[in-house]
Amino acid sequence: MEACRLASMQISQVNIVFGGNEFLASQAVRDIRHAAREAMPDAEQTDLDARTATNADLVQAVSPSLLAPRSIVVIDNLQEADPVVAQSLVDITKRMMANPQQADAIIICRHDGGQKGKGIVDALVKAGAWRDEVPKLDKPQAKVNFVRQRFESLGRHIDGRAAQLLVGVMGENPGELYAMCEQLCADFDDDPIMLERVRQYMTANPQAKGYEIADVAISGDAPRSIVMMRSVVEQGVAPVSIVGSIATEMRKLAKAAAVSAGSISVQQAGIPEWQLNRARGHLRGWTGPGMAACFEALAKADEQCKTNGGDPVYALERAIECVAAKGVPQQGFAPGDYGMFGNAGRIR
Repeated sequence: MEACRLASMQISQVNIVFGGNEFLASQAVRDIRHAAREAMPDAEQTDLDARTATNADLVQAVSPSLLAPRSIVVIDNLQEADPVVAQSLVDITKRMMANPQQADAIIICRHDGGQKGKGIVDALVKAGAWRDEVPKLDKPQAKVNFVRQRFESLGRHIDGRAAQLLVGVMGENPGELYAMCEQLCADFDDDPIMLERVRQYMTANPQAKGYEIADVAISGDAPRSIVMMRSVVEQGVAPVSIVGSIATEMRKLAKAAAVSAGSISVQQAGIPEWQLNRARGHLRGWTGPGMAACFEALAKADEQCKTNGGDPVYALERAIECVAAKGVPQQGFAPGDYGMFGNAGRIR
């Protein structure tokens, strides 16, 4: 299968990577530098730190030399540039953009996205530099958008639910998220990549396995969830991580119930709207005491996982059965196994 490649990237003679997530900003610099290297394979690369670089350093870096007629210059911490260096960079940008075909350098600047030094960025953009606005990835929807854009940059597409699953499992690690997008494209020809393909591919990821086990349990299929759990435990996944995954999904369910009851607002729930809507779809048949019983069962399983001489797998099985039954004791279980029940009505 043909390996994934970046779709043709827009680069200018002067490029500004502005703000955003630290990993993504660093990756953007690498991507632009790689594209510049392909455009000018004979160029010499120079790295400058604007905090210490002088005007002489800048002029020397962008000027041709006897050994390298062209150059690629990477300038970090642009926001800290000395005013003289900043003005010189703007002047160089104007000259290069006036006749880009004759320019013998590509400049890549990185700015942290704050207010300091923003005037330099504005002046460079006005002079013709290209500004790459890097996403912050501080909100779930921003992460989903990033996944979609990453697939598009690879010349491919991903289904919305598949992107949401990737974010739900790997959203806290942009590096893993970035790499997984590329790996999925490299390993599969599907376009778009659909939810089942992502699920299939992520079975080796313990966090994803826990998510799947929780999803099956909450849907009411205890036997299948337990079989999945036993299988991944045999593969070396710690039961405590599965307990954590189920507890996380149960907390989402509890928050969805609270929102539906008007006890808290959507904003106060503090989870992505798509996850909230998904949890709402599972609410029918649940009661407040039933949820409390499930959390109690999960707490017992967690304790067994962390206690010498305990039986975490058995406790986890009981917790899964409790969740699948919506906290209602089934035949063969004592009331105390799932907690005490009141007369609260079912959640509709």
